[in-house]
Amino acid sequence: MVKNIQKEQVLYLVFGGELEDIKQKKIRNPHEIDVVGIFPNYSNAYDAWKEKSQQTVDNALMRYFVVDITRFPHCEVEKE
Repeated sequence: MVKNIQKEQVLYLVFGGELEDIKQKKIRNPHEIDVVGIFPNYSNAYDAWKEKSQQTVDNALMRYFVVDITRFPHCEVEKE
């Protein structure tokens, strides 16, 4: 007998921006965040992160991040 076990979907967001200071993770201008995309697995997200990071290697303040967005708490909106 085969059990049908469904896993929770995991999604990864890859984004980046120029930092205010190299020692902090505060993005200089949040309106200019580069959203690379949302990916169904870490491997694809990592590949996208690596490609974008290598494209901006000459800018020491530019950083890209991979975030597991399924770890964010869900907000419920009240219906009127």
